[in-house]
Amino acid sequence: MLDCIFCKIISGEIKAYKVYEDDFVLAFLDVHPCSNGHTVVTPKQHISSLLTLEVEGWTKMTLGLKKTIEKVKEVIKPDAMNIGINEGKASGQAVPHLHWHIIPRWENDGGGSMHSIIKSKDGLPIAEVAKLFLK
Repeated sequence: MLDCIFCKIISGEIKAYKVYEDDFVLAFLDVHPCSNGHTVVTPKQHISSLLTLEVEGWTKMTLGLKKTIEKVKEVIKPDAMNIGINEGKASGQAVPHLHWHIIPRWENDGGGSMHSIIKSKDGLPIAEVAKLFLK
């Protein structure tokens, strides 16, 4: 995809600070980091959604993600990490190219858990949501 900023990074058209790379994955430092070492891990092929990633791609992506996590842990030495993905525009996905965020964390850094991302008070009771999966 020609207008995709991640595709431009992958092709070398835009400079990025690489953290890890293999045949399927490129991992690079986020230009708007949440913490030191905040890394984006993306497939080199333009894939816009998790739902379109083939099984073989999942395997390769998972291995690249694991190796990137190991590299971030070795170099940055965080106390912990948040590892997540924004899937779709409503979730905050700003670049329509599949990618994971690895966000290094330290004790008392002021950040929260995945549960702190959104606090919807108007949802259905959990038992009602569970019934939706039984249909």
